[in-house]
Amino acid sequence: MLKRGPAVVVAAFLVTGSAHAARCGGDFHTFITSFSSEAQAAGVSPAVISEALAGLTQDPATLAFDRRQRYTFNKSFEQYVATRVGPGRINGGRAMLQRHAALLARIEQRFGVPRQILVAIWGLETDFGRGDMGKLPVIRTLATLAHDCRRSELFQAELLAALKIVQRGDLPLRDLIGAGAGEIGQTQFLPSSYIKYGVDFDGDGRVDLRHSVPDVLASTANLLHTNGFEMGGGYGEGSANFDAMREWNHAVIYRKTIGYFADQLVGR
Repeated sequence: MLKRGPAVVVAAFLVTGSAHAARCGGDFHTFITSFSSEAQAAGVSPAVISEALAGLTQDPATLAFDRRQRYTFNKSFEQYVATRVGPGRINGGRAMLQRHAALLARIEQRFGVPRQILVAIWGLETDFGRGDMGKLPVIRTLATLAHDCRRSELFQAELLAALKIVQRGDLPLRDLIGAGAGEIGQTQFLPSSYIKYGVDFDGDGRVDLRHSVPDVLASTANLLHTNGFEMGGGYGEGSANFDAMREWNHAVIYRKTIGYFADQLVGR
């Protein structure tokens, strides 16, 4: 989770790369040319490929940032939760529960995920959409990481998914802005999860996880529901719902923090 935690959101490291992935390393322009051919073979239009990839350059800051990441927690649960869930964030979350009560009720009915879990995730990720969603061009970030040979197939798959977000009309290229590993929107979906779990819940014909609160919360609920989260069950460590949240984040401490925050929101 970059600045907000140690594990990249929604377990994106499980993505399987293309069997015909472009060769990593070497000349960046040659890599982009090869990847462009793979993207067109996967159904992305030449117009979208040209718009997104023409003239693209590597981002050295992205590589430097990636090298510094450590995907493990160095704090106890008590230490970590004290930095993430304070009175201000709890009060903000309770205000969001009231403001979006009708929307959250509809999402609960459709997906079977309790509202406090969704608001807790929303608050932890981007302070209910009011905080930092990232300021980096997603295509450049992912192309840089895809060219690097450390996790090339993973990030080639994410780069292809990002192009599909543009092709579907969910976000224009100018709005495809995100965090240091390509996470997008108010609950920080990687592009592959955007494609897999994204829901158009406001009915405007596109999935907008940057600006549409209905789409953001319903898509987050869809991810959890699809991975086995069930209404009415507990979500503490050891429960089936706690395990279902692993698709959101592998780290036990992070999932415990979601549950703790959710309980605080409803006065438990």
